[in-house]
Amino acid sequence: MKILVINTGSSSLKFRLFRYNDLKLLAKGLVERIGGKSQIFKISWNDKVKEMEVKAEDHKAAFKLVIDELMSDEYGLIKNISEIKGVGHRVVHGAEKFAHTVLIDNEVIEILKECIPLAPLHNPANLAGIYAAKAIIGDVPNVGVFDTAFHQTLDEKAFLYALPYEYYEKMRIRRYGFHGTSHKFVSLRVYELLNQKPEGIRMITCHLGNGASLAAIKDGISVDTSMGMTPLEGVVMGTRSGDFDPAIILFIMRQTGLSVDEVDKVLNKKSGLLGLSGISNDIRDVEAAADKGNERAKLAIDVYCYRIKKYIGAYAAAMEGLTDLVFTAGLGENDPLVREKSCKGLEFLGIKLDPDKNDKPGSERLISADDSRVRVWIIPTDEELMIARETKEVIGNLKKVPS
Repeated sequence: MKILVINTGSSSLKFRLFRYNDLKLLAKGLVERIGGKSQIFKISWNDKVKEMEVKAEDHKAAFKLVIDELMSDEYGLIKNISEIKGVGHRVVHGAEKFAHTVLIDNEVIEILKECIPLAPLHNPANLAGIYAAKAIIGDVPNVGVFDTAFHQTLDEKAFLYALPYEYYEKMRIRRYGFHGTSHKFVSLRVYELLNQKPEGIRMITCHLGNGASLAAIKDGISVDTSMGMTPLEGVVMGTRSGDFDPAIILFIMRQTGLSVDEVDKVLNKKSGLLGLSGISNDIRDVEAAADKGNERAKLAIDVYCYRIKKYIGAYAAAMEGLTDLVFTAGLGENDPLVREKSCKGLEFLGIKLDPDKNDKPGSERLISADDSRVRVWIIPTDEELMIARETKEVIGNLKKVPS
């Protein structure tokens, strides 16, 4: 028995196949450039890798391609489509409607359509993946796992903006937060490593990738998070601005004549590390330029880490204490300079890195000094495994499934 996890973007479909009983990863891959002139299918399984050019004009065709390939004798992964006992879908925005993972039915689909204005770039693609799965494999349960769900525990004082209250009442303008699946996964892993229950643990999780967000997790509950109504708010990211004075938008529009859509593109696609450095949205490129003396590159890194440090301090205050600090995602897991600069000067909070542990290559580990009052971790995230877990739980509540 298998669980298939799907993450659909506007022009891509990523997948992972897990064995049902123990959630062992069997295969992973993607179809990219969907809707373009030619598509690329990539898959890795049993330490093997394959890439080929394919034809998939839409997400339905891409999903069918994935199923056909997984059932191919070449891979030995699925003999019959009945082996797929559930499809878990990453869904970016569930608004206030979904605080938990749900079985996707027609009612859920209608609510997801209502959420499209809150995530116009993401939810339509997520829905395309759901429609494709329903069309290709029929009655197999589809399960929605929401980026926003983990943060539905935020109190009003944390999620409300100081705007006219009717904007919240009528349009549900508020902080929602994202990367919830990742923040939840790494926090659960810390409790597991400590062999402790969440009670008494005050944790800040730093999901640092091209998109980045921090979460304050107290007693296992998300109490604050840096992304807001959209993923634009918060710390500096690869191409997103993060926090800034909202009046700047009006100023830019008046001075340049840019349209709403054009300013939106500037804030989401041309800002962040890319905008500050003028080099790249990839921190590796920016750091390489900084090493060669590029002053804007140095400044971009300083701004990036300074914002992270400010949020760490703010969230320690919000939780009235801090026991654990976690770095995760591509940059958080692999960039010792960012971790070092983000923690520098926070010794007064009890945060003290061990330079050797921080610099040493490796994956999951403690990088705090022995005398640090706060444990500092690197915990590799696995959002797809988290989706598989929650999909299995939903399926298990429907009926008994043989392993």
